[in-house]
Amino acid sequence: MAKNFKLDLIHRPRRLRRTASRRALVEETVLSPADFIAPLFVVDGNGRPEPIASMPGVFRFNLGDLVKECRELLKLGVPAVALFPKLDVKLKDEEGTAALNPEALVLRAVRAVKKAVPEITVITDVALDPYTTHGHDGVLTPDKTDVDNDRTVEILCEMAVMQAEAGVDFVAPSDMMDGRVNAIRRALDASGRTDTAVLAYSAKFASAYYGPFRDAVGSASAAGTHHIDKRTYQLNPANRREALIEACLDEQEGADIIMVKPAGPYLDIIREVRNATNKPVAAYQVSGEYAQICAAARLGWLDLAKCRRESLLAIKRAGADMILTYFAKDQAKELAK
Repeated sequence: MAKNFKLDLIHRPRRLRRTASRRALVEETVLSPADFIAPLFVVDGNGRPEPIASMPGVFRFNLGDLVKECRELLKLGVPAVALFPKLDVKLKDEEGTAALNPEALVLRAVRAVKKAVPEITVITDVALDPYTTHGHDGVLTPDKTDVDNDRTVEILCEMAVMQAEAGVDFVAPSDMMDGRVNAIRRALDASGRTDTAVLAYSAKFASAYYGPFRDAVGSASAAGTHHIDKRTYQLNPANRREALIEACLDEQEGADIIMVKPAGPYLDIIREVRNATNKPVAAYQVSGEYAQICAAARLGWLDLAKCRRESLLAIKRAGADMILTYFAKDQAKELAK
């Protein structure tokens, strides 16, 4: 080969990658703490934060420590939290009746956070899985073979109104029942809570990535298994078009934000939903996604900080406007450096 061999190229894309400053100028996707929603687990009592074994670095907080965590997150620029209660198993039953207790743990948590840190946006889950002995997101049919759609929606509407009255900013139905967004929106409006927004789990798949979350809220131990079969109401991971149908229905029914869950294994769905709606799109980087990155990093197989950042960049690049992630606090700290 000739000593001074040169390709006759007009276009050399590498010119824009030669230096850090050039790369910064042309960077297309930028992460900010304002992109993140931090999922937080809450328990009753005054004990120290309880570590969750399957989610290293994630804890269940009592109300006092929950408030402290929310203050820290807000100082780091994280604008929102999503609250998930872990109940004493003695409070659970087949109907999930504890969800409608006016002094339910999650309602007390909302009141405490909004009183102490009014600037932070608070999101609450609207589903029955933390409250039922069987671990399903709704009440069962008389023969116990499936979740009763319409009877569940009736309960979810009551839950949503109670959460709104406690001061929550967003109610987030995660149950995947048919028609629940419309019913919840109507119930909120009828109760005078027109300012309470709905963040809908619109494309929530029957994923194998939820196991650590079920540990965190106790739905796995209540049901006696991590592998609760929710395929009659959550989406088939094989189906793209069905996910778009669900997202479009939720938009028509009044959802303010459309969410895809999980995030990482469903980047194509996030992009499809982004292209199908002008509504804000959220994505939930779920417990299994978090746990697998942490586990591989602990074994020395991955660089935790780099993989954390890359995974979040991918979700935002796919089209998510906001990301629920257990990495919210650590990633916000890194971005502040």
